[in-house]
Amino acid sequence: MRTTRISFTQLATVVLFGTHAIGALADASGPAGTAALAPSAAEPATPWKVAFGPGLIVTPQYPGSHELRYIPYPALDISWNDRVFSQGPDVLGLNVLRGENYHVGTSISLDFQSRQEKDDPHLHGLGDVDSSAKLKVFADYTVWAFTGSIALYQDISGHGQGKYVTTDLYASLPAGGWLFSFGPGFTWADALYTRTFFGVSERQSAASGLPAYNTSSGIRDVHLNGYASYDISRHWVASVAVTLGRLQHYAGGSPITERRSELNTLASVNYRF
Repeated sequence: MRTTRISFTQLATVVLFGTHAIGALADASGPAGTAALAPSAAEPATPWKVAFGPGLIVTPQYPGSHELRYIPYPALDISWNDRVFSQGPDVLGLNVLRGENYHVGTSISLDFQSRQEKDDPHLHGLGDVDSSAKLKVFADYTVWAFTGSIALYQDISGHGQGKYVTTDLYASLPAGGWLFSFGPGFTWADALYTRTFFGVSERQSAASGLPAYNTSSGIRDVHLNGYASYDISRHWVASVAVTLGRLQHYAGGSPITERRSELNTLASVNYRF
């Protein structure tokens, strides 16, 4: 039976949203993207894959918000020899180990998760949380049509976002020019992350009127990922990734949280060289 395997760039697009059931993608999709067409027999093989185009992120205004924000961004997908890449929020990454069915690597990744008091009167007195750069360590493995992945994100900007780990499982199905992937996942966050985004200290309680709320490490959310891409032509491809999540434990019970359900969406149209 023919093996159906989701490509690394496609997987990363979905993973980014598995992660960003954690807040926002982000992954503008990281590694962003879209799968490249296989070169025809008449074309010389090249280790480079380059694609870019407009993209749009739809994500909660802040973790636990009932409002959405819309972020246009340039959807980049650049890689060399499936080794070095710059894709979506992964500004620079390296597949340290790679094979036909697996990748293990690291990257410096931008993260859209943030919170500003001006975003919502509900946040008055809580202070701002700036977006941050993350050190990302990831691994994925594919068996037939199923891909398992895990990624750890560590705040390296000193903005109190701690670390979180997202784990996902995907089933992939190609159909003509389409590729579909879907599957469940969950996100674990450490005590620093949950305290920053969902905790309310005594000082914050006095300033905001919200009750004090202590947090610790635990499951942040459970989520379901969906991804679809379509090869419009030899050079153009469109894709959309959607994550539906549900905040759990400290995140779900926080007085800061106005909505436990989360919707994160990334759509892009890329031109491939």
